[in-house]
Amino acid sequence: MAGHGLVMGFAAILLPQLRRPDSIIPIDDTAGSWIASILGFALVAGNFIVPTIMAKYGRRTANLLSIVPMIVGWFCIITATNITALLIARFLQGIAMGMSATLGPVLIGEYTSPRNRGAFLTTISLTIATGVLVVHTLGSYLAWQTAALVCAFITFVDLLIVIYSPESPSWLADQGRYEDSEKVFKWLRGESEDEELRRMIETSIIVRESKADANISQSFTSKMKTQITYISTTVRKKEFYKPILIMIHIYTLGQWAGANILAAYTLDIFSHVIGNDANISLLVITLDAQRIISNSVAVYVIKKIRRRTMLFITVGLNLFAFVATAGYTYAKGHNMLPYDHPFIGILLIHIHMFTIATGTVPLPFIIAGELFPLEFRSLAGGFSVLFLSSNLFITVKTVPYLFKNFGIHGAYLIYSVVVGYCLVIAWWFMPETKDRTLQEIEDEFRGRPMSPEELKSTQSLTSLKYMNKDRRCSSPVV
Repeated sequence: MAGHGLVMGFAAILLPQLRRPDSIIPIDDTAGSWIASILGFALVAGNFIVPTIMAKYGRRTANLLSIVPMIVGWFCIITATNITALLIARFLQGIAMGMSATLGPVLIGEYTSPRNRGAFLTTISLTIATGVLVVHTLGSYLAWQTAALVCAFITFVDLLIVIYSPESPSWLADQGRYEDSEKVFKWLRGESEDEELRRMIETSIIVRESKADANISQSFTSKMKTQITYISTTVRKKEFYKPILIMIHIYTLGQWAGANILAAYTLDIFSHVIGNDANISLLVITLDAQRIISNSVAVYVIKKIRRRTMLFITVGLNLFAFVATAGYTYAKGHNMLPYDHPFIGILLIHIHMFTIATGTVPLPFIIAGELFPLEFRSLAGGFSVLFLSSNLFITVKTVPYLFKNFGIHGAYLIYSVVVGYCLVIAWWFMPETKDRTLQEIEDEFRGRPMSPEELKSTQSLTSLKYMNKDRRCSSPVV
């Protein structure tokens, strides 16, 4: 996930260097906006690729494959001599980001205990913030090609970490590999959460056997009809469409709240709000450092505060930052301020970044890792992240247009309207997920837990399989 921060922050150091008169690749505003925003367009491809890989070959395999286009993209940037090469490189990186944006919250949600899941999911935004700080610092002292080389090395380290990581216990259970699932589950969480392990395996058995029964002695035509019926039934299930509806709005909120705009156009925003007289490079590094500190605080706070409370407080402050910055820049541009000082603009930008670092960046990943049922997690996750991709592209691509035609004050008011609408939808539909198992959350969307009849019909089979596995697992290891 740190690769997201490296890629998003790289635009902020690349574009100013390419605008210099001595640049080997001269660009205009249109080319610059495409270089910054093509990531969102490419994310869509990654969203479509990864669900099938996640479901069929596993989370770990999908994770490994997502890093390949990221590394190739960095080496394409290092050797680039024209805009086309840069666009191809950023497109490859966008595919990698689309894959990991779907995969990351799902994998962490399946790895971690409900007690610690929020903190672990918050580390996604912390590593993204760290990536942004690293690349902005590199860009303050190095040429963009050298900075890209360092980023490629960091991504290679990511690859080594994933190679030595285990497969998801939830996916192993979904594949019928219950013994492997139990071993990985206990390796990750110890011996204290056997109840969640038992419920996860029982649910996986029910789902697998119902699918197997549907495929017995069916012709091709019957199987096609069954598949169509399954799809039409699935899309009407509350535990399928409700999480997607919620995450569509949460991901939209996260993108319009300004995280990627601040990461990709940091220098431009400081210039519009404060002016060009300040040491903007130092201000950018300071802002990134504040983001990391705020993310670190969020890792602790998210363990103490309910998800809904955290969302409404941080997004409320985000709306205040948008409106206050819009009012300040409008008044400043029309000489309506009785008193002005660069510190006012710096404070407003830092308040905005604080709301992003503690709320609108970490919370979408946390909520995504907790909402989706196991049976539909890959499909639902990929579909909802499609809106993350499209909104990332729209927001980053339109920044130059909005700033030029409406000013930063007009653009910020537009952002605040979209964020406010999404917050209202979350208020009405999003359940509380803190300290609840994934199965309990799924049961709430369904409106009921798995019926006793469903569990009873498989209880004897479950007990037999589980007893045999317990015996094998209890054998001494030589």
